[in-house]
Amino acid sequence: MKTQVKALVVGGGAVGTSIAYHLARAGWEDVMLLERDELTSGSTWHAAGLLPLFNMSYATSHIHDYSVKFYKTLEEETGLNAGFAVVGNLRMAQTQDRMDEYMLYASTAETVGIPYEWMTPDQIKARWPLVRTEDLKGAIYHPTDGYINPADVTMAMAKGARQRGVMIERKWQVDGYDWAGDHWKVTCTKMGEKGGNLIPTDETIVIAAEHVVTATGNHAQRTARMLGIKIPAIPVEHQFIVTEPDPAIVAWRKDGNAEHPVLRDADAKWYVREERGGWILGPYERNAPARFLYDVPDSFRADLFPLDLERIEEEYMSMIHRLPSSEEVGLKDDYNGPICYTPDGNPLVGPAPGLRNMWLAEGFSFGITAAGGTGYYLAQMMVEGEAEIDMASLDPKRYGDWMTTEYAARKNEECYEHVYILHHPDEEREACRPLRTAPAYDRQKALGAQFGCVNGWERPNYYGPLDAPDSFDHDARSFRRGGWWQYAKAEARAIREGAGLIDATAFAKHRVFGPGATPFLDWFTTNKLPKVGRINLTYALTAAGTTRTEYTIVRVAEDDYYLISAGAWEAYDSDFLSKAEEDWWAANAGPDNWMGIENVTTKWGVFAIAGPKSRDVLREIVKDADPDTVLSNKRFPWLSMRNIELGMCPVRAVRVAYTGELGWELHHPMEMQNYLWDQLMSAGEKHGLTPVGARAQNWLRQEKSYRAFGTELGRDATPLEAGLDRFVDLDKAFHGKAAMLDTGIRSKCVTLLIDGPEGADPWGREALYDGDTKVGRLTSGGYSVAFGKSIGMGYVRPDLAEVGTRLKVRMFDQPWQAEVVQDSPYDPTNAAIRKDG
Repeated sequence: MKTQVKALVVGGGAVGTSIAYHLARAGWEDVMLLERDELTSGSTWHAAGLLPLFNMSYATSHIHDYSVKFYKTLEEETGLNAGFAVVGNLRMAQTQDRMDEYMLYASTAETVGIPYEWMTPDQIKARWPLVRTEDLKGAIYHPTDGYINPADVTMAMAKGARQRGVMIERKWQVDGYDWAGDHWKVTCTKMGEKGGNLIPTDETIVIAAEHVVTATGNHAQRTARMLGIKIPAIPVEHQFIVTEPDPAIVAWRKDGNAEHPVLRDADAKWYVREERGGWILGPYERNAPARFLYDVPDSFRADLFPLDLERIEEEYMSMIHRLPSSEEVGLKDDYNGPICYTPDGNPLVGPAPGLRNMWLAEGFSFGITAAGGTGYYLAQMMVEGEAEIDMASLDPKRYGDWMTTEYAARKNEECYEHVYILHHPDEEREACRPLRTAPAYDRQKALGAQFGCVNGWERPNYYGPLDAPDSFDHDARSFRRGGWWQYAKAEARAIREGAGLIDATAFAKHRVFGPGATPFLDWFTTNKLPKVGRINLTYALTAAGTTRTEYTIVRVAEDDYYLISAGAWEAYDSDFLSKAEEDWWAANAGPDNWMGIENVTTKWGVFAIAGPKSRDVLREIVKDADPDTVLSNKRFPWLSMRNIELGMCPVRAVRVAYTGELGWELHHPMEMQNYLWDQLMSAGEKHGLTPVGARAQNWLRQEKSYRAFGTELGRDATPLEAGLDRFVDLDKAFHGKAAMLDTGIRSKCVTLLIDGPEGADPWGREALYDGDTKVGRLTSGGYSVAFGKSIGMGYVRPDLAEVGTRLKVRMFDQPWQAEVVQDSPYDPTNAAIRKDG
């Protein structure tokens, strides 16, 4: 057994074997996979093997699509039949809301190239007469997917991996990870058996591995402890039952009919497929408990939990309603096993926080569907530096150190329950909230704030009616213009015409200081560094030259910088900043280059005040020898920072506004937030100051063509492709510059005004067409109060990025006219932002 390898994959389920296979296929030699028991002995063995393409995530849809295509090639390569039954997937809808959900999903499917068909109830009944359809609205049908045998596909990938030189070793448990500066020392123990239990023997080895990938499934919490990190992957019980043969199916197949597709009645919260003349029912019921919050017992191997039929009675009865022939059929078998989840349902794929060459592939609730694509795209990240798609939405660092085991367990239970609950794009789930609250939370709630959750922080999405019941926000959700839309529209107009106050406390904030701060940040970012008292917008790049993150840099002193970035990505940005500093320091170490990095996110609260009357509001409370001029262009120009006093609160005021109006960000000591909120609201009363939420702000920033990280900005496009040339100084050297220039311009970011359907706006997931040819996709969408119509931002072929180009955007299964407009269609000269007074 080798003790020195290029890459060590820990975990022999479908995900781990796929990663090992794809690393070898990508050209890496000396790849080893370790499994503590037998291949597939974790959740893989009891998985139902379904391959649903349906997913609202752009990255995850790519992953699932790759898997479905890849699995069909395995038999030719390995000689092993992976057991793929391409029977299709019929997802039924009982309500119009559900059909709206499917039409929004179809937008994502189109951008990825996933085929689908629409079916009416009559068409369903004509094709599959055993299905009751009179209470259905319709269905979406995927003809290319179906189900697969989890063990067979895993063994096929394992054989393919061995054929490419991968070493697969069973009955070896990892008991420790130690970083040796340029490689990992992985302590492994040979496992034996006693009384049916897996037990460690006295045989141990240490494997030196340049890279390690953990794909440890149900054992993720043990992995997290050994690595000293947090991994919010905790299993939840999932039950499915197998019936005795149904005479109606037996007769149906005997007559020469094809196997039924995988049937999903999302409104009834279950899936069903044929199994040897009977049915498999898999429900996603309420109150399924999380398991193994801290450890998997040594006695739990390829084991199951007791079945809880009472918990799934409602789903079982609804299956009988949908498939009447199943009513008299008895139960043949049952399964209740652990399936890993994460709080948002997406797996954790990518570099581990704070660690070098340690990669995570954990938290797969649809592991068989995702295994193939995860191996493919993770191998790209490891071998080439980045994947061809933006994997940030799956990055393990999207959860910070504030997350606890209890939080992950409760959110994972909620995620399981929500598998078939309507996935509104304006959805905000309730479990574990409120948790992270800024001081002004109660004041905002008293004003009708309806909150969203960003990195655990409660942030107002909009302000609803003061007498709203607790269910108001839930009832206001929609796939079209929900009940909240009128409030967001009024808030957007308030900023355009008067003044609005936005809570931006969730912003990530870092201080970089010391004599090495200036040369480091100059190398780390694309733009010129600002002078003292000024600010710049800038970008940090991946090694592939694409956008890794966006920063607003405030230069507080000669060697003291304040970096502001997106609140949802605090841990992601913090980790990247620290690792980049280590890389820079390795080449520039010295007494004149020392520097410090401090995460100050929770020290500073942030209010953004914006609108043509915002200066009037601040003048009411600013303390200065000449309060009439302290906020003027002469003393406080656009894109500058000043330390001012608002009443008794010291404020680091930054003259910038994400809404495109005259405005300031007011960074203040967190402990003084309530005082400052009260001062601002009182001073603003006579000027019509309106509290404003994030949804109105999102609409307004699109009117200014302001790109947002996670939508327009990501690891699949360079700043030049995003149209941010003015923030890239090509006269200096910076990290990722050569790769950015080598990439060229594959697509361009544009802003579009859209004549969409009445009562609906795009969500930023829709495909763009030139005639019948798909030419791009939206990344953001919403409503423009300035133009009285829908607005969106997205990427198109470079030749179609010219102002005036007419395209079509597909919404609710119909094409709608869209026109490429100039960047910053609202106030293109920035007259409002620069307004003096």
